[in-house]
Amino acid sequence: MSRILTVDLGTRSYPIHIGPGLLERPEILTSRIAGPQVMVVTNETLAPLYLGRVERALGAFQTARIVLPDGEKYKTPDSWSRILDELLGHRYARDCTLVALGGGVIGDLAGFAAACYQRGVALIQLPTSLLAQVDSSVGGKTGVNHALGKNMIGAFHQPRAVIADTETLRTLPDRELAAGIAEVIKYGLIRDPEFFTWLEANMDQLRTRDPDALTYAIERSCRNKAEVVAADELEAGERALLNLGHTFGHAIETGVGYDTWLHGEAVGVGMCMAADLSARLGWLDTASVRRIRSLIAVAKLPVTPPAEISPIRFRELMARDKKTLDNRLRLVLLQDIGRALVTADFDPTRLNEMLVSSCPQ
Repeated sequence: MSRILTVDLGTRSYPIHIGPGLLERPEILTSRIAGPQVMVVTNETLAPLYLGRVERALGAFQTARIVLPDGEKYKTPDSWSRILDELLGHRYARDCTLVALGGGVIGDLAGFAAACYQRGVALIQLPTSLLAQVDSSVGGKTGVNHALGKNMIGAFHQPRAVIADTETLRTLPDRELAAGIAEVIKYGLIRDPEFFTWLEANMDQLRTRDPDALTYAIERSCRNKAEVVAADELEAGERALLNLGHTFGHAIETGVGYDTWLHGEAVGVGMCMAADLSARLGWLDTASVRRIRSLIAVAKLPVTPPAEISPIRFRELMARDKKTLDNRLRLVLLQDIGRALVTADFDPTRLNEMLVSSCPQ
């Protein structure tokens, strides 16, 4: 049974459809198409699995495709430019629609192209990974990576709909499933302590892909994300809490290369580091730190940063983070499970202590 949530943005509100078999219901997709021209953006891994059924659903439209290489290392300005080349080559008009069929990389690339092409065209997200279904497809953040920093080039561009077919998670590798669970855990930590407790009791069901557990986790995560985005679309305040663990995580991804660690793996470590720092500042009790670290480990995510990033290198990479303002590093830290804050007012010596303690070198 499918469920529908709404991201409430006034006249730009849009639905999030969650459930099994949604790719077999063409009316959900076609009802959100803006005009006669559609460009489907996907990757080489997903095209053989799902592209055919999406194109059949779009049979009444003028449809083209672009199939990109698979992987975070291809979330680049070059891949973004390829999408624009195809749109221009097919002479797509301002009422065209881009359909992002894939995980977070495809969603971000197609979304950024949609934001820029003719100053903004329609976008529909068809997320196929858990991370994309619970986080990256919702909220309108789009962009590409740069060698000097992750997601430093991008734009806010809301989709016309998010259609999350939970059956696509059957083909998701275990490692990518775990990476998505990291973002699920994040919602419990920043604003939903009851959900965190539920995750502690049901992590085994999530890891074995129990359909009811997955659907519940996706819906609750999306509900949390939708509420935050509706309250703070452009990240002027509360939405920044969604970056828990991300400043540390982005430093890991940039430091080791975008094809080594998955985003969710880096965020999992980042949340452990944020919890550790919060405890060193006297804001979070040690029992909560143990609970957080234990749940992340049970999700089969790493809990320590890679050996090749030293404390000095961590500080260098974090200084480039886009959440830095007035040369002051802002971090999302925890006061309790379910209660987070964004702050630059922390003792830097405690940060240094945490980095020295956490990093293997």
